[in-house]
Amino acid sequence: MVPPILAEVVRGETVESVHRGHICIVDGGGKQIASVGDTELVTFLRSSAKPFQAMPFILCGAADEFGFTEDEIAIACGSHSGERMHTSIVANMLERLQLSESDLRCGTHTPFNNKEAERLSRAGETPTQLHNNCSGKHAAMLATAKHMGADTTNYESTSNPIQKAITKAVSNFAEIPVADVKIGVDGCGVPSFAMPVAAMARSFANLVMPDKFEDDIKNAAVRIVEAMIKYPKLIGGTERLDTMLMEAASGKIISKVGADGVWLCGVLPSEKYPAGLGVALKIENGDDKRARPVVAVEILRQLGILSAGDLPDLSPMPLKSRRGDIVGKIEAVLDWPCRSC
Repeated sequence: MVPPILAEVVRGETVESVHRGHICIVDGGGKQIASVGDTELVTFLRSSAKPFQAMPFILCGAADEFGFTEDEIAIACGSHSGERMHTSIVANMLERLQLSESDLRCGTHTPFNNKEAERLSRAGETPTQLHNNCSGKHAAMLATAKHMGADTTNYESTSNPIQKAITKAVSNFAEIPVADVKIGVDGCGVPSFAMPVAAMARSFANLVMPDKFEDDIKNAAVRIVEAMIKYPKLIGGTERLDTMLMEAASGKIISKVGADGVWLCGVLPSEKYPAGLGVALKIENGDDKRARPVVAVEILRQLGILSAGDLPDLSPMPLKSRRGDIVGKIEAVLDWPCRSC
């Protein structure tokens, strides 16, 4: 099937390009309440899997053994911007483990935060692995390895007990067999998980409404959700979508982007949604910067989580010239029955 158009780029009064994709929304009982496109499309969660990758970190007792705090749990679930508030927390995590930046296996990239990237450049400093958006997750994996007695030098390997435990957590929350979780390698070197869009939505519905699980898993899910809500700036950072959405929604959601146009969201149980909701979005062409933000905001507006006046610069998003003049817009064009959800 040809995926439906989710967003249009309009220059002047003419549609210049379009972005297609898939959306699935389920409630905490697993009932699908809205969808667009192919909900059985298999695609990668990418960094949207981070809350589940942090699950063994809590379940096995590593977080408690090393005295990790709620903000450190949050950054283990985040794709941070490499700002000082992020790198300092990860450095402290490693120091407590008696490890260093060189023990990370995530690789190095320029900070996502432009101001921090410019500061490093002006100072003649080189980014380190601490600036990698996944360094918090990797520090948590190292802590889990030390606690479990697993090899810390190849903790990213699919054969390492840590990654097997993570795959099991992903499988549990998505409610699909481990054998049906497709494995690839993420940008930071650890396993990445692919599954149907519907299963992705189900995983976040279960994360915010984990009552079906045993107490240890339920309690771990609650700790992860509470940490994400309390520290939204550690999940993303200044001018990052996850942070902006969670701050605007004021404790009603958890949000986690993944590379190549993925966005997962958990709507916490409320009077309107007593069992909570799980939302999965995949932009077909992998766009992260134009289509994903405007569609995510529109979904939350239609669900009643955000009002029409929230995040006005994200949906519609101004299309600007090199001089900064507004010459068009990028807007969501959802045509679905979600207004009655």
